[in-house]
Amino acid sequence: MARGGNIALNTQEMTQEQIRIAGMEVLARELGATGLIRFLQMYEQGSGDYTQERDKILPQETATRIAEKIQKQRTK
Repeated sequence: MARGGNIALNTQEMTQEQIRIAGMEVLARELGATGLIRFLQMYEQGSGDYTQERDKILPQETATRIAEKIQKQRTK
């Protein structure tokens, strides 16, 4: 598998893993380590169903109660 410069990769003959690795190498080279990490963070798929999980995670608050808490914090 040839890489670099203007040499195109023959993606028709590459495995999914080879394409993934080549893509990471290009991103790392062009964006640097920090840019690569930031790019990957945008596409992290995560797991689960946040819509269902948020009811367990977040307290059941009304907008009025949240506004009251904010006002209380501001007056301290």
